[in-house]
Amino acid sequence: MADSASRAEEQVLELELDDIQGTLLRLRPTPFTGAYFLLRIDDPADGRQMLARLVPLVASATQWWDPPHRAWLSVALSYSGLRALGVPQESLDSFPDAFREGMAARAEQLGDTGGSSPEHWDAPLGSADAHVAVSVFAPDATAMESLLETAREKLRDLPGVSVIYRLDASALPTKRTHLGFVDGIGEPDIEGSGVASLAQGMGGGDYGYLPGFGPTIKAGEFLLGYANEMGRLTPMPQPDVLSRNGTYVAFRKLHLRVAEYRRYLKDNASSPEEEELLAAKMVGRWPSGAPLVLAPEHDDPAIAADPHRVNDFTYHEQDPEGRRCPLGAHIRRMNPRDALADSLVDVKLHRALRRGTPYGPMLPEGELEDDGAERGIVFIFMGTDLVRQFEFLKSRWANDGDFVGLGNEKDPIVGSNDGTGTFTIPKRPVRRRLQQLPRFAVTKGGEYLFMPGIRALKWIAERGT
Repeated sequence: MADSASRAEEQVLELELDDIQGTLLRLRPTPFTGAYFLLRIDDPADGRQMLARLVPLVASATQWWDPPHRAWLSVALSYSGLRALGVPQESLDSFPDAFREGMAARAEQLGDTGGSSPEHWDAPLGSADAHVAVSVFAPDATAMESLLETAREKLRDLPGVSVIYRLDASALPTKRTHLGFVDGIGEPDIEGSGVASLAQGMGGGDYGYLPGFGPTIKAGEFLLGYANEMGRLTPMPQPDVLSRNGTYVAFRKLHLRVAEYRRYLKDNASSPEEEELLAAKMVGRWPSGAPLVLAPEHDDPAIAADPHRVNDFTYHEQDPEGRRCPLGAHIRRMNPRDALADSLVDVKLHRALRRGTPYGPMLPEGELEDDGAERGIVFIFMGTDLVRQFEFLKSRWANDGDFVGLGNEKDPIVGSNDGTGTFTIPKRPVRRRLQQLPRFAVTKGGEYLFMPGIRALKWIAERGT
């Protein structure tokens, strides 16, 4: 412990941006088109050759504004994938238990039960066959296909590597989620990343950056090899070349029950205006992104469009009882900001760095019946401690209401509700409590992955050569 702390103190705040996969620190511009691929490795030598060929296509944090082939490619590996690539056993044993066990094995504590349990997941998600995850995004279909064709060429003579899954996921025409809300607001400002100044220099909002609440977060919360919010290094897999500038990824495919969501709003409201207000109360923001704390009665697109106002609010000082933004609203749960100021919980230890990408066609506006199409969101979490960050958010803040005095209430949007749940909306003279809350986001698969730094990808590729 002492050695870890002393090493943390020696860390320089400058991040090694050329060694960090760009998707970790940078946001995609919109609109975009993209896809996620899962690969299986049946021959370690072919797998390592595949990595060696893909590394030049990986966009680093310094290349983000001018990526190879005008498209962004990133690579992450499962525990079984690291083993299939021939990573030494002593290195495999140095990874944390949660990562080695995998997401499917930890489903119950994540709330993946009932229809969201692993036996209902889309194959091969959650299986030992998912070795390598590759994401590809581009500003248009032409650039996307160009990079994909280059990747296909590099894999063509490697029979020991096969693509076993593809999920297309692109920005919707509305630039919102299937539930109708702007997403990706308030990402953490990571110390040393330079994301704010870089984004402003490249057009600000065009690259999706909206400053989060409060001070910057220590780089060690999201990158291995740097001091975290506790002033020390998060334990790192060995050797250091394997782990430095890497991070863990929770990959989740969530099917959104859009028709049921719309029907629930309609059944619990007396007008379209009340439906919109009820939806905003459940989320914590209006569809435009304007927060309820600043716009409690009506949507205010002007606030949403102003990067200096859209996140400039607090809960403890401005809305302690949740009369504007309910205590159990989705964004208030996922990032309580200063709401827990009177408790011993340090919110900065549980921040989420996330990327959300819609998949599937939109359900036509006003349609209240499910058309059977696959639609939802690919949720990506990145951080250096899966248990303290991602699993804590899922088990404590999404699926437990005790931390805000709401007993058994769960997150109304992503919580593991089963049709018996409730959602409390404080107001005067009496509060309103919605009943029989169904599950709107059904887990269709997921996996814990490790996203190495670019040097680490090369190191893995060179094993056995």
